[in-house]
Amino acid sequence: MMSHSAASPTGNNSARRVSNAHRLLRAIVLAGACWVLSTPLTTVAGSAAAFLGCLLACLWIDSRSGTAVLKLRSLALLAGLVVLTALVTSLANLLTRQSFLAQWLGAMPAFQLGQLLFWLVLAASVGLLLRLYARRHSWGSVPELLFVTCAFVITLAAHQRGMIDRPYFIGDFALIRGMDPSNILMGVGVAAVLTLTVLLMLEGNQRRLPYHFSVLALVCLSLLLYVQTFGMPTPQMTDDLGLTGQGAGGGSQSENPFRDGDNDANDREAPVAIVLFRDDYEPENGAYYFRESAYSEFNGTLLWTAERDDLDVDLVEQFPASEVSVSEHIPAQDMRRSVTTTIGLLTPHRSPFGLEAPVRFEPAPNPNSLRFTQTYTVESLVPQFEFPDLIGRRAGSPDWTVAQWEQYLAMPDDPRYGEFAEHLVSNMREGFEDDPYAKALAVKAWLDDNGIYSLENQHAYATDPAASFLFGDVTGYCVHFAYAATYMYRSLGIPARVGIGYSVPADNRAGGSALLIQAIHGHAWPEIYLDGLGWVIVDPTPSRTLVDMSSEPQDSLQQMLADMLRDDASFQGFLEQQSQTSELPSFRQLLTALLIVAATLIILAWLVRLWRAQCPAWSPVSDQYRVQYRAALDTLASVGVRRRRGESREAFARRYAAQFPTLHQLTQWHLQQAPGYAWSPQGSLALAGKSVSGHAMANAEWNGLRKQLAAEISQSVPRWRRLLGTVHPAPWYYTH
Repeated sequence: MMSHSAASPTGNNSARRVSNAHRLLRAIVLAGACWVLSTPLTTVAGSAAAFLGCLLACLWIDSRSGTAVLKLRSLALLAGLVVLTALVTSLANLLTRQSFLAQWLGAMPAFQLGQLLFWLVLAASVGLLLRLYARRHSWGSVPELLFVTCAFVITLAAHQRGMIDRPYFIGDFALIRGMDPSNILMGVGVAAVLTLTVLLMLEGNQRRLPYHFSVLALVCLSLLLYVQTFGMPTPQMTDDLGLTGQGAGGGSQSENPFRDGDNDANDREAPVAIVLFRDDYEPENGAYYFRESAYSEFNGTLLWTAERDDLDVDLVEQFPASEVSVSEHIPAQDMRRSVTTTIGLLTPHRSPFGLEAPVRFEPAPNPNSLRFTQTYTVESLVPQFEFPDLIGRRAGSPDWTVAQWEQYLAMPDDPRYGEFAEHLVSNMREGFEDDPYAKALAVKAWLDDNGIYSLENQHAYATDPAASFLFGDVTGYCVHFAYAATYMYRSLGIPARVGIGYSVPADNRAGGSALLIQAIHGHAWPEIYLDGLGWVIVDPTPSRTLVDMSSEPQDSLQQMLADMLRDDASFQGFLEQQSQTSELPSFRQLLTALLIVAATLIILAWLVRLWRAQCPAWSPVSDQYRVQYRAALDTLASVGVRRRRGESREAFARRYAAQFPTLHQLTQWHLQQAPGYAWSPQGSLALAGKSVSGHAMANAEWNGLRKQLAAEISQSVPRWRRLLGTVHPAPWYYTH
C-alpha cells in the first residue's frame, strides 16, 4: 500500500520538470526573436551569438531567486547594460579597424569576432531586461509579447508590402531552389502565431493547452484555405502616378500626382508585374517604356486623365473580357514593329499596359491565381523611327476637330511658360526654327542640362507644382519634368500629353525573355503628336540626381515569376472555364472550400482524440485519476455509452454496472481522488489480488482497469458499433 505522502515528491518533481521546460521554451522563443531580428543585419556568426546570448541571459535570470540582481533598481540595471553594450561595441569596432588584428587573425575572422561579441552582449542585455521586468511586474509579459511580435513583423514587413523576395535570407533560399518564397513565408507566419501563443500560455493554466493549439491550428489552416480559394492578400501600392489601385478620385492623395514623392522609398522596390516577350525586341534608347494611361485633359488646375471620348482614343481604360483592338488609331504602322508580350500583374492595376503603343489586348490563362492578380496578352506596335522621319512633320493631326486641338493645347493661364519656351527655341539652327520636333528637343535639352532629379521637394503643395518646379529650383522627379515639358510644348503650339506607365532599363532583362517590373520603375514622361506618326515620346533625362533610382536586377525572382507565367498547361483549363457559366465555378469553389473545412475539422478532432488517449502515458501520478477516467469515458462514448445531461458520475456507473462492472470501480477511484468531491468510498478496492489506497494508485493499476473495461466492451457491444467507434473522430465531444 502506498501512502499519499509518498506520492508528493513525485508530483513535486513532475511540477519542477514542467516549470523548467516552460523556462527553456520561453527562453528559446525570446532567443529566436533576437535571431530573427539580427539575421538581416549581421553575419551567421552574429545571428548565432544573438540567439545564444539571449538564451543564456533568460535561463540565468529565471534561475535566480531573491538575488541581488533581481533587487537592483531598473534604472541602475539599464544604465549598466547600456554602458556594457557601449564598451563591447567599441571593442568590436576596434577588432575590425585595427590592421594588426586583421593581419594576425585574418580580415574575416576579425570581423566575425567583432560581430559575435557585439550581438552576444546586445541580445543578452535585451533578454535580461525582458525577463527581469516579467518577473517583477504583472504586466511584464506584455513587453516580451511585443518584442517577439515586432521581430516577426519587422522581418516580414517588406514582404507584406509586396516585395516577395524579401527578406533576402528566406527569398534567396527559396529562389535558388525554384520555390515561391511566399510558401515559406506562409509557414513562418503560422510559426509566428504559434510562437506568440506559446509565450502567452506559459503564463497561465496549461491544462487546456491542446485545445487552444487545436483552435489555433484551425485558424492557420483556415488562412491557408482562404489563400487557396481567394488568392494571397495583395498590398495596395502607394504609387500616385495612376499605375495601381482604384484610380483617380479614390482619395485626396490620388488627386495630386505630384505627391508621389511623399511615398516611402521602400515601397518602390516591390515587384508589380512580370513581362514575357514572345518576340525579341531591344529598345534603342536603353529603356522599355510601358504605357498604361495618360494625363491629357486640363481640368483647370492640372492635367488629368481624359473624360472626353474623343481624346486618347489609342488607350484602353479597362481590362477587356475578350479581345480588344485599337490598331486603327495608330498611324505609321509600316514604320513600326509588332511585339507581343504576356504580362502577369502582381498588384492590382487600373488599366492594362503595353510597350509604347499597345494595339491589341486579350485575356490570357492565369497559371497561378495565388500569385498573379491578372494575366493578359498584348500586341504593341513599337516605333522604329529614325531622326529624318521625325523632322519636318507638322504637329497634331489634320483629322482633329477644333475641340480636340483645344484640349491638347490647354494649359495653366501662366504666361511664363510661353515666354520661357520661346526663349529656349529662339536660337534654333537655321532650317529648324519652325520644326515641332526640333523645338521639343530644345526644351528637353535644357531640362536635361539644368534639371535636378530629387524626391525631396515642396512643389507638390504649390498652386501650380509644375510652375513652382520650372521657375524655382528645377529640382523634382519625373512628374515635375513631364508636366513642365508638356506645358512648354503646348505653349509652342505642339499638342502634348503626359504618358503614364513604367520605364525599365533594358539591362534588367539580362538577355532572357522575361522582364521584372518594380514600383521603382513607375514613370511619367511627355509625348508630342506628330502628323503621320502619332504620339512620340520626348522624355527629359536630367544629368544630375540627388537620389539613386536605379534597381538591382532580380534575376532569380524574375526567372521564377517567368516560369510561373509560362505554364501553358493551364490553357485548356482556362478555355473550359470560359465555356462554363459563372455560377458553376462559384458553386464548385464553395463546395471545395466546404470539403476542405470539413476535412480540417475531422483531422483536428482526431488529433484531440489521440492526445486525450495518450495523456495517461505522460501525466504525473497525481493527475492519473482525471486523465484515466476521462480516457475511459472517451472509449465508452465511441461505442454510444454516454452520460445523460445532468446525470451524476455515480448514477452513470450504476446504470451500466451490470454491463460494465469495471466502470463502477473506475468511478469510485476517480471520485475518491477528485478535489472537493463530497462523497468518499469506504475501505479500499481489491484489484488483481492487491489492496491499494486511492491516493497512490499507480499507472499500472489504472491501465489494468482500462484493459478490463475494454474486454467488457468487446463482449457486450456489437462488432459493427465497435468498428464505428474506432473511426469516430470526436467521441470526446460527448464526454462531460
